[in-house]
Amino acid sequence: MSHLTIYPDDQPGTPSGVYTDVDDIRRELGAVGVRFERVDASIPLPDGAGQDEVLAAYRHVVEAERAAHGYEIVDVVRMKPDAPNAGEARKKFLSEHTHAEDESRILVEGSGCFYLHAGQQVFQIVCTRGDLISVPAGMRHWFDMGPWPLFAAIRFFERPEGWVGDFTGSAIADLFPRYAP
Repeated sequence: MSHLTIYPDDQPGTPSGVYTDVDDIRRELGAVGVRFERVDASIPLPDGAGQDEVLAAYRHVVEAERAAHGYEIVDVVRMKPDAPNAGEARKKFLSEHTHAEDESRILVEGSGCFYLHAGQQVFQIVCTRGDLISVPAGMRHWFDMGPWPLFAAIRFFERPEGWVGDFTGSAIADLFPRYAP
């Protein structure tokens, strides 16, 4: 289940709001420009399914998102706990960064946690199967897939270079609780 916790950015141990209702989550994230929706992600993925199989299974969702938002590039990232690069992959986006374009994802398996630094608040949103999140270009954020990652996400891009992270150099991510499903 999706779960949103909001913290003052200078008080990582003191939540100012906790939400599990989808409408509440959508409202709170929408207030800072983040799009959050629920989509049908009920198609089970076989263990060895790669990018082509995932995109074929969710073609209806992918095409609707591309048509509505003009995305040119779509790919899939899928991570299992026994992946040889799991620790490296987790570490890569645990630091605060921004992107030059919106970061849009649909989780079609498992879960992961986005931390969105908007104004003087940090929004910790645990995304699960069926969640679509679109973080606006330039918003400071980080992502934690957990110590034993298990997720598949369809990612949408306007152009290939748009997804490259621009790291802020801030250590704020180290102050907030890590995701441990």
